[in-house]
Amino acid sequence: MATIRSCTHAGSWYSRNASELSKQLDNWLGETKSIGENTRAIIVPHAGYSYSGRAASRGYINLDASKYKRIFILGPSHHVYMKTCGLTKLTHFETPIGNLEVDTEVIKKLDDTSIFTWTTKDVDEDEHSIELHLPYVAKMIQDKKIKIVPIMVGSLSKDTEEQYGKVLAPYFDDPENFFVISSDFCHWGKRFGYTHYNQSAGPIHKSIEELDRTGMSMIETGDPLQFSTYLKETKNTICGRNPIAVMLWTAKNSRNKHSIKSLHYEQSSQCMNMNDSSVSYGVLAIKQD
Repeated sequence: MATIRSCTHAGSWYSRNASELSKQLDNWLGETKSIGENTRAIIVPHAGYSYSGRAASRGYINLDASKYKRIFILGPSHHVYMKTCGLTKLTHFETPIGNLEVDTEVIKKLDDTSIFTWTTKDVDEDEHSIELHLPYVAKMIQDKKIKIVPIMVGSLSKDTEEQYGKVLAPYFDDPENFFVISSDFCHWGKRFGYTHYNQSAGPIHKSIEELDRTGMSMIETGDPLQFSTYLKETKNTICGRNPIAVMLWTAKNSRNKHSIKSLHYEQSSQCMNMNDSSVSYGVLAIKQD
């Protein structure tokens, strides 16, 4: 029996009108080019489409749906505090341009490891970090029979991040799987409780960019411990830091070698004074060497 997660953020965070949404995604994807073959994972933002929809296209253009049977989507939990990664009991996730089927067999195998917990339908529908990727996934796969494996990532310790990475590594080694990692970058401003400012960088928005680009360079090293050290030292408010770390541990435990490349960076607005605020959007790709 099918159980469906409703697209609860449609109509507010992105268009509920199927033709309007599809055209918007087509336009953004048409503005960018793929970096080539062998992209196996992307790190992409999850804000409302008016803010980060165009930025996300810089990652999704690299998803060649003809190669894959399933797409793992790792997103942070914003509303529920968890010390684990959560799996859904639902069978389909709704989007205005077509529903996506959950790979319940893989979900069962992940549950058999005993390190995951279950999320409820309400928790699934309250969270936006996975939902904001679903229209892009639906657009890229079109009518292909590709299933999704949504994983809600909680506030993990370094040890548990590594543990999940080891569990996911065999799936990453499988050439039929693609990974989407959901994360925005710096949330800057008093309303976010974060106002780090290095005056030597110039205006505040330049200081934020310097901070984020340093973080992206830490991700490019592929070393989750370097990324962890960066977060500890800067306290940068990267909301998907745990999914990113899990992905870094996954790649580190892979049988294959990978390289990570920054593709795009932008901010929702340019902060000029301490009363301003912004959210940053970084896009990266993980390619198999």
